[in-house]
Amino acid sequence: MGIYVLCSLLSYLIGAFPTSFLVGRLFFHVDLKTQGSGNLGATNVFRVLGPWPAAFVLAVDIFKGFAPVFWIPALVDTHGGIIFQIALGLSAVAGHIFSPFIGFRGGKGVATGAGIVLAICPFALALSAAVWLVVMAFSRIVSVASLSAALALPLFVLITIDPGSDGFGVILAFSISITILVFLTHRSNISRLLRGEEKKLARKGRIL
Repeated sequence: MGIYVLCSLLSYLIGAFPTSFLVGRLFFHVDLKTQGSGNLGATNVFRVLGPWPAAFVLAVDIFKGFAPVFWIPALVDTHGGIIFQIALGLSAVAGHIFSPFIGFRGGKGVATGAGIVLAICPFALALSAAVWLVVMAFSRIVSVASLSAALALPLFVLITIDPGSDGFGVILAFSISITILVFLTHRSNISRLLRGEEKKLARKGRIL
């Protein structure tokens, strides 16, 4: 039992690595908690710092979800199976959203959650990413694209994974929980969307 707790704690700490905060502080001398939306996800990095820092932060945040799920079970040689992998992934997401290194603040967990899905069901992630790109191209609103991709994820799990395979029910339940989590962490965005106040993706006043 102790090894599972230790692995979950390690996953939490991996997820808690404050990527965007450190990029802003170390390379741009900017505190992202006080700039733009104040959120520490890749979208706010884009708005404040630009596309290349945002791309780097996005890649690292995805890796924070992928690494614990893909590598930790193999390294410790446990037999927890898919449930253990998902538990590790969710620990990483919790760390990303509530990082103890920056006052238990963080991003919304979309990129780190995508890293988990990449490790468990990459084809479903690829289809969800396609939904994100299409919706983003038409709406130019990141929250709308993220919510749409999350909503489509359980459907793509049904399409891409054999219902008779081991762990299918767990993976489907996990995909639904990811959808719920994304909607919960986007509560403020949803409120702004309903009021017609959600901003399109822009940098320095220019809508892309």
